[in-house]
Amino acid sequence: MKGIKVCIVEDLKEVRDGMTSLLTLDERFEVLAAFTDAEKATEELPAWQPDIVIMDINLPGMNGIECIKKVKSLCPQSQFIMFTIYEDDEKVFEALNAGASGYLLKKTPLGKITESLLELHEGGSPMSTQIARKVINHLRTNKATGVIDVLSPRENEILHYLATGLLYKEIAEKIGTTTGTVRQHIHRIYEKLHVQNRTEALNKAFGKN
Repeated sequence: MKGIKVCIVEDLKEVRDGMTSLLTLDERFEVLAAFTDAEKATEELPAWQPDIVIMDINLPGMNGIECIKKVKSLCPQSQFIMFTIYEDDEKVFEALNAGASGYLLKKTPLGKITESLLELHEGGSPMSTQIARKVINHLRTNKATGVIDVLSPRENEILHYLATGLLYKEIAEKIGTTTGTVRQHIHRIYEKLHVQNRTEALNKAFGKN
């Protein structure tokens, strides 16, 4: 199996080098390029067409959210995941609305970073637990229970675990099944709700304003 092709957009050298080293040492990934600013990334990402772009928000000049807005349509197969120190609600929802499929804080443990990237590549929407809680709290404003009639009790349970930011394998441990079974459940949830990812599913469940 060829490695998942990744590009990194990060201005801090220690963070950029650390992420590059982490992924280079893992045969499941291939780091194509690392950029220090959004302007260069906007110019060159369409030529690379990576599977995943790891994007910082606070960049010199154009920020990471604006970069996603500019390149997403030019990289239709690329998945974008934010990797940032920012936890405030405005940045989170601005990033998700721009087209990010995941949101990790820089304090995320290394093992969870790689697992999150794998899940993202498989169609998931990984988020740090703190971020997922902000999303769910925001979405709860209109609907208290988040229980959807078209979903089975097990599917509703899994949807709630998704809302807390758990990875597929963590959900599997919670309910005593395999990661593959959880993935099948989530695929059915998305089909029943007519959505493409975790954020859209939570929006359906908890009624975003």
